[in-house]
Amino acid sequence: MELIHRNLLIGIHDALQETFFQEKKYADKVIERLLKAHRKWGSEDRKVVSEIFYNIIRWKKRLEYYMGEGVKPNNVYKLILAYLLWSKTHYKKFEEFDGIKIADILTKLKKGTVPTKAIEYSIPEWLAETLEKELGNTWEKEMQALNEQAPTILRANTLKTTAKHLIDELHEENVDCFPIRNYPDAVQLEEKKNVFLTSAFKEGLFEVQDASSQKIGEFLDVREGMRVVDACAGAGGKTLHLAALMKNKGQIIALDIFEWKLAELKRRAKRAGAHNIETRFIEDNKVIKRLHEKADRLLIDAPCSGLGVLKRNPDSKWKIDQDFIDRIKKEQQQILQDYSRILKKGGKMIYATCSILPSENSEQVKIFLENNAEFSLIKDQKIMPSEGFDGFYMALIERKN
Repeated sequence: MELIHRNLLIGIHDALQETFFQEKKYADKVIERLLKAHRKWGSEDRKVVSEIFYNIIRWKKRLEYYMGEGVKPNNVYKLILAYLLWSKTHYKKFEEFDGIKIADILTKLKKGTVPTKAIEYSIPEWLAETLEKELGNTWEKEMQALNEQAPTILRANTLKTTAKHLIDELHEENVDCFPIRNYPDAVQLEEKKNVFLTSAFKEGLFEVQDASSQKIGEFLDVREGMRVVDACAGAGGKTLHLAALMKNKGQIIALDIFEWKLAELKRRAKRAGAHNIETRFIEDNKVIKRLHEKADRLLIDAPCSGLGVLKRNPDSKWKIDQDFIDRIKKEQQQILQDYSRILKKGGKMIYATCSILPSENSEQVKIFLENNAEFSLIKDQKIMPSEGFDGFYMALIERKN
């Protein structure tokens, strides 16, 4: 990889400034807007920009150590240069790099060591402490996995195709991909590609959905003709999977506190040919109360720290803190308590998060079960990032008759 075009450097600089220093600007949306604004960039240019942008976000703390200072709005070019030197990326000596002392950076690079584990894995000090406390001596292995680039995984939409047919279709459109063992509908891309431009996508033959996330739909044990409630549906990745597993038979009620996410879900459902989904905006508690004891199956994909998906959202580790995690844990308890009432007696529900912290996962389930004797745990599963995909937790809980 090399960085030899000045307009690419400026694009990376501006995108990093926006991500680090503007509120509520998330890396995936920032890079999407940048690439849309530069339609003339070729596929190689786009790849260079995306990779450097994400790697700098991922390794920010380590790069700050090499720079000898924290990143600020006026030293983002120094941050980029530190990354280019560390990663041995060939670059042109752009005027933006004039005046930056590279000798100090090179001295630290030559040492080959860094002073703390937080710097080594490029995470805030508080997070290194939290991970060690909760995961013990396996935390470093998981953090190493979370610093790798996430693979692109698709879920074949079985309302319209199969994984095998999807692979054939994508090969015809010059997208190299392959099936994943033990994940019946999953298809993995050989390399990152803009699959949203393919006719297979436009025809609704697949959704982009990580392999671990696909496990949740299967875990819920839905059947055709059931009434299923997805209580935190968001833009509906898991909702659409449930529709496919139910073969469009029965009813799925998708709830969320954000109307715009439900609007996106409707668009996606139309493309996927999923006709058994009804969206309901949670504007007050009445929406939940009306559903009490109405669902055969309930999915609670709870808001969480997102620490299991840092591979694809590396900027989130710079946007959260311990206070946020403490707040989200209270929210998880409240959601479990309130939304579990939606389940019929004899029904089953899943509590799921994309976190790897036991305090957000098995410990939340334990607290819930201690306070709600009419519920019991059937089974739970944790998927760790070191297994190759996103980190997830899921617990299948039954409401007794």
